[in-house]
Amino acid sequence: MQEPIPHLLYVEDDESLSYVTRDNLEQEGFKVTHVADGQQAMDIIRSGQKFDLYILDVMLPEIDGFDLAGEIRKRDREVPILFLSAKTLREDRLKGLKIGADDYIVKPFSIEELILKVRIFLRRSGFGDPNRSAGRVAIGKYWFDYANLLLAYGDEEGETLTQKEADLLKLLYEHRGQLVKRSFILETIWGKNDYFLGRSLDVFISRLRKYLSRDERIRIENIHGVGFKFRTE
Repeated sequence: MQEPIPHLLYVEDDESLSYVTRDNLEQEGFKVTHVADGQQAMDIIRSGQKFDLYILDVMLPEIDGFDLAGEIRKRDREVPILFLSAKTLREDRLKGLKIGADDYIVKPFSIEELILKVRIFLRRSGFGDPNRSAGRVAIGKYWFDYANLLLAYGDEEGETLTQKEADLLKLLYEHRGQLVKRSFILETIWGKNDYFLGRSLDVFISRLRKYLSRDERIRIENIHGVGFKFRTE
């Protein structure tokens, strides 16, 4: 059986940059749909056409990349989104990550780094993997179904997690009782260890603590400046 080809939507108005980037991505085996303005991209997104990953410039004609990412997240909470932008301010990077982007890459960038990021986030999203999970596991009084992104308490209806929430819970559970360093978590789940993504990690840890708060035996301990320990007793 032929393996599926990842389909990327690439939105960039710089003609020279988009030509080179698209050509390199296609040489690596990706199918790329490229558009040069935000309105055209928005029309495609709203049409319901599905993509496996989105690469968005921020400064675009008509509609900017932040608004595009917001629209994508309304429709799909899990599909990877990468920003490629000349906007280098911390506020812009944080805004992109808060919207739900998986990474924010500043121009000029290495095409090799971009291709690596694309492969990492496609793999993390489960693209092309028919056996993403071995089923559900019990975590204290909860059960966790990684394949279906579900976390449930007892016999109650499950809470639907985002892909990153599920990835983080799976990673911590697999290393329960051990110190898991922040750098390892960031590199494994986000593909990069930096300050901005570290802030995002703290938000995700807070969410998991809230989801798991009904079982007092479950704790995610913060080892200040180093990492976390996941305990179930």
